[in-house]
Amino acid sequence: MLYLDHNATTPMAPAVLEAMLPVLTNVWANPSSQHQAGQDARRVLAQARATVARALGCRIAEVIFTSGATESNHMAVRGLLGAAPTARRRVLFGSVEHASHLRLADALGREGLNVQRIPVLCDGTLDMVAAQTLITEEVALVSLMAANNETGALMSLAPVAAWAQAAGARLHVDATQLIGKLAFSFSSCGADAVSLSAHKFHGPRGAGALLLRHGVPFASPICGSQERGRRGGTENLAGIVGLAAALELLGDLDADSARVVALRDTLERGLCQALPSTHIWSANVPRLPGTSYLRFGMLSADVVLQRMGLLGIAASSGAACSSGGTAPSHVLSAMGVSEDEALCALRFSLGRSSTQEEVMRVLQALPPLLHPLLRGELLAA
Repeated sequence: MLYLDHNATTPMAPAVLEAMLPVLTNVWANPSSQHQAGQDARRVLAQARATVARALGCRIAEVIFTSGATESNHMAVRGLLGAAPTARRRVLFGSVEHASHLRLADALGREGLNVQRIPVLCDGTLDMVAAQTLITEEVALVSLMAANNETGALMSLAPVAAWAQAAGARLHVDATQLIGKLAFSFSSCGADAVSLSAHKFHGPRGAGALLLRHGVPFASPICGSQERGRRGGTENLAGIVGLAAALELLGDLDADSARVVALRDTLERGLCQALPSTHIWSANVPRLPGTSYLRFGMLSADVVLQRMGLLGIAASSGAACSSGGTAPSHVLSAMGVSEDEALCALRFSLGRSSTQEEVMRVLQALPPLLHPLLRGELLAA
């Protein structure tokens, strides 16, 4: 299989599985138990937490282990809001956040909070004029992604952090797509809380973390004694060890991101040359190294994905599945893209395991596959 869907998930690294196996087989006790087996598990947990803190540039006490980014996002928002002054009733979300996060935004609105969305420009980047205007002293929390999962566009978070701090608001950043692809340090990012998920950088599914800045008031929505009282529930020790191992494997991200950018650019140039009707969104703004969000003329994404699947090429659609069938991507809608164009959107996402050979095989396979479809499209027009 030619795998072009690394933004969805990444294959677990063999070294990560190797690190997890001894925990799954031998360190099975509850880290909260007082007996020797429990204390052995507790030491493993502490070692993993120290590794995560070192890799992400934060204090050991700032790491809260979770089941993944969705839980981390929801915990961050509800925990920070629960500790916010009651006079602050406004909450700001980005308009192109992950669908699960926007569902939380809608839920908060139904609960009586004044929830507003910060718009994006037509290139997929944050509308900085609107952001600065919206961040006032009535705002309790700003919640934004660092990089968009569909377009790959990077958000300019440094000015937002400064505006939030000046207004006395908290800033939560969903760094799910950024961490593991580009260099990151919690100590210098300016956010009060940051979410991440292990399976986005060759770790296990079901393991993630919330980084919470020391001293920031936080009312945990998940009660329990674990994680210093901030997230109840027995820790997923094997998953946590896998998360830590995956972060240790990242190595020189600058060099690796440059390699992946070169692969992505080769793929995009080849597709545009062979298929001139190719259109790439967010192509001229800073974006994730391996993300290419495009359409081939006005070919339906569903049709293209089905044909690619027959050739063993795995990618994803920009359309979200809904009860009524296929709906256009909310990200492209926020960018002002028409519904017809949005239903043609495909996302190719390369990663650390992608190779030049794989890219060349895609470039050899796709044009012969799509040329007849594009000719049919022209004839129909």
